[in-house]
Amino acid sequence: MDELFEAAGTLRSAYRGVDWASTSLGAVSGWSPPLRAAVDLTLHSRFPVTLFWGPEFVMIYNEAYVELIGNKHPAALGAPAGKVFAEIWDVIGPMLGSVRSTRRATWTRDMRLLMDRHGYPEECYFTFSYSAVRGPGGEVEGVIDIATETTAQVLSERRLILLVGLSDALSKLEEPAEILDRAVGVLRTDPEDLPEVDIRAPDAVDAAGRPPLPAVPSTIILGDGDVVVESTADVPVMRMRLPGPPPSAETVLVARLSQHLPLDDGYVGFVRLVGTTVAQALQRAQTHQAERRVAVLERDLSEHLQRSLLTPPAQPPGLEVAVRYQPASERARIGGDWYDSFLQPDGGLTLVIGDVAGHDQHAAATMAQIRNLLRGVAYAVEKPPGAVLEVLETTMRGLGVDALATAVLARVKQDEEHARAGARTLSWSNAGHLPPVLVSPDGTATLLRTPPEMLLGVRAGVTRSDHRVTLTPGCAVVLYTDGLVDRRDAVIDDGLAGLVQDLTGRHGSTAEQLCDLLLTRYAATGDDDIALVVLRIPPEPAGVPR
Repeated sequence: MDELFEAAGTLRSAYRGVDWASTSLGAVSGWSPPLRAAVDLTLHSRFPVTLFWGPEFVMIYNEAYVELIGNKHPAALGAPAGKVFAEIWDVIGPMLGSVRSTRRATWTRDMRLLMDRHGYPEECYFTFSYSAVRGPGGEVEGVIDIATETTAQVLSERRLILLVGLSDALSKLEEPAEILDRAVGVLRTDPEDLPEVDIRAPDAVDAAGRPPLPAVPSTIILGDGDVVVESTADVPVMRMRLPGPPPSAETVLVARLSQHLPLDDGYVGFVRLVGTTVAQALQRAQTHQAERRVAVLERDLSEHLQRSLLTPPAQPPGLEVAVRYQPASERARIGGDWYDSFLQPDGGLTLVIGDVAGHDQHAAATMAQIRNLLRGVAYAVEKPPGAVLEVLETTMRGLGVDALATAVLARVKQDEEHARAGARTLSWSNAGHLPPVLVSPDGTATLLRTPPEMLLGVRAGVTRSDHRVTLTPGCAVVLYTDGLVDRRDAVIDDGLAGLVQDLTGRHGSTAEQLCDLLLTRYAATGDDDIALVVLRIPPEPAGVPR
């Protein structure tokens, strides 16, 4: 096998199995320098990348891209894209053709595609860019696709908006019939997740005389207490019993589920949450005590959905990263706090802590937008943190994201000057957020104070500053939102001083232990959401040579 494919990792055998000479690319030995260079770049990237080469857009991709196309692999390798993506070719084909003819790159955010990658047309969302790869004479030889799948984020945001809207619509209603009518009206605004939905008595028929779904014999897929998922003519239908006040002792939520989404725990759990929200509203109509139970449900719902937007942190070798999100104990609301941790294409680590103004579904939806925008910008823009925040603010304004937010964006890279000592360089920019805390190897804790700068969203054209500090083994950095230290009965400086005092001497604690320490110390006395990110460079074991 050509040494060009040595970086293919687990795809080496797949590359070996392709008869490249029979493709329009020809034998590997005859590939052009631009093609070989593009393949080398693709295979050495840890981000999902594929090449569409030549007039037929023959596909060459790396390991990370396999997850995006599912069971299209390995047949897709070396095959024309029009054949591989026949079901979506009417969408992406013209985009690829445009890049080839105009040489201009495309940028698409959260594009919806019905892709057949698991045996059915699956609703998928992708953020990607098609860019031209040119030959020595400037002609376009191929197109490179750098992509990320955003399906989980889009579905989470969509379902979050529906659930919050449903909860708000039912919160002040007292009559069971009105509750059911309003709930059905709200649920029918989300045909992507609930193509057909109704709430009826077990044996009731609708106005057209139709019985509850399904109307033909079905096969039980899942039976779990009050929830049954069954298949009727290969269409999944979920039933959930909802306890109601007399004279109707029971109603049933019946939902025909989408044939374009996987019937996984997340989907079933979402519909269960829908049914639970309606059930709690019915119970509240029977007794005033149920109003408190609904509030508890809304709080749990909000926390669950907000956590679904906060993905597990990246854990690069030689570093510890721990995160926490703690909702306010006295409120059943969704907050705008968030954190993030992900790897850059060059292997560097990016950390984010932020807080959108407000404590409602708008703040949560805005938080999700800003978080995803910042993640995309920070990944794609190879600039210092301050410049990344400037691009973020420009993007927010261009896309109409009208919000105020504070944030700290930090990047951690290997300190080349002290690489053998295990040191890292932390660079960061602070947009109106509270200063991080640095815990040194000797146990000293200090605030990384910087000259104050404006919040995101205040005005356009704000110049952001960058700051740097060298982190040696044994160091830890704590990023947090104001819910950790801000109290109504105290000034913020007292809270910051207390935080520094509590972290002093904690140089022997792991990142996870530091998170637990801070939540134990502060969460019970606060009245706001708390988000935490702790980065730590573990000390080198004694006796290990550098």
